[in-house]
Amino acid sequence: MRTALCERLGVEFPLFAFSHCRDVVAAVTNAGGFGVLGAIAYTPEQLDTELTWIDERVNGRPYGVDVLVPGKLDASALDRDAHLTDFIPERHRDFVTHLLSKYGVSTPPQPVAASADEFGRRVTAAGATGLIDVALKHPIGLIASALGPPPPEMVAAARQAGIPVAALVGTVEHAHRQVAAGADLIVAQGTEAGGHTGEIATMVLVPQVVDAVAPVPVLAAGGIASGRQMAAAMALGAEGVWCGSVWLTTEEAETAPAVKRKLLAASSLDTVRSRSRTGKPARQLKSAWTEEWDSGQESPGPLGMPLQMLVAEAAMARVGLAAERGEPGAVELANYFVGQVVGQLDQVKPAREVVYEMVSEFADAVERLSSLSQ
Repeated sequence: MRTALCERLGVEFPLFAFSHCRDVVAAVTNAGGFGVLGAIAYTPEQLDTELTWIDERVNGRPYGVDVLVPGKLDASALDRDAHLTDFIPERHRDFVTHLLSKYGVSTPPQPVAASADEFGRRVTAAGATGLIDVALKHPIGLIASALGPPPPEMVAAARQAGIPVAALVGTVEHAHRQVAAGADLIVAQGTEAGGHTGEIATMVLVPQVVDAVAPVPVLAAGGIASGRQMAAAMALGAEGVWCGSVWLTTEEAETAPAVKRKLLAASSLDTVRSRSRTGKPARQLKSAWTEEWDSGQESPGPLGMPLQMLVAEAAMARVGLAAERGEPGAVELANYFVGQVVGQLDQVKPAREVVYEMVSEFADAVERLSSLSQ
């Protein structure tokens, strides 16, 4: 399985694995794919530690880093001299308190850490700069920008380091803007995908984007967790695939056990695009959390990004601890970002095994299609 992108990046398989877990990134890279570490969860210092760990285990094989830089934010909350948490309205604080009480979450509130403000600012171009600087000090093979066009400083720094820039898109218009901003690789992500997505399905989106940005290479994302789906994406003109959800139930994944159990039991109808976790539409597992925020009579409605991120992550930290103690209300609230392929995820496997199974099934699918033209 060789594509021009494989040759360019030095990988055996054009299978890109997005994960917030360093173990998954290293396992996929060592299996011949291309692991991509989501950096939003880390401070620059923590990211340096994570990447050093990966460097020590992949023996020079290529991997990448993804930063979250949305094109639009709630600018009213980004005064550099103010704490972001000060901009969270009292009614949203009260709603979270009510929600956790309603579902019997016993974990007490934690003091607002000084890092909360820094966490919220990581999704700005300025806030991502520190993460980008750290990433480029490591032997990465790709840096990706999610949500918005890559900031000029990111493109300039990557160019100087000789590192390709990838960008995620949900429409043809987004793809044009990303290429104009300097992206070397486009990830066309359909609405089936987990996390931040648009409304166009992968089957429709990918060929449109391929045609619109040629000769810039395109990866397909959304609804891809098997070799057959990978073959379909390549048939649409993609040079590879970008997968995230399939790694959440692997042995290496740091997915909370209570959430992993819910993922393994879920069907493809059990996801929803909701603003309740980040302030922007993001596909995630349906739960009492999404239902209460999106349609509950008492809901004040989600805030914009990054404020809703701060509201949700603080609450979900408490929910997660309670869910692991088996508190039923906390289990109802618990969720995570996942795509519609969750209905296919019914076993826990090593990430390496997932890679090999996808590649083997891809080969079988291509052979079957080839036989149809004989």
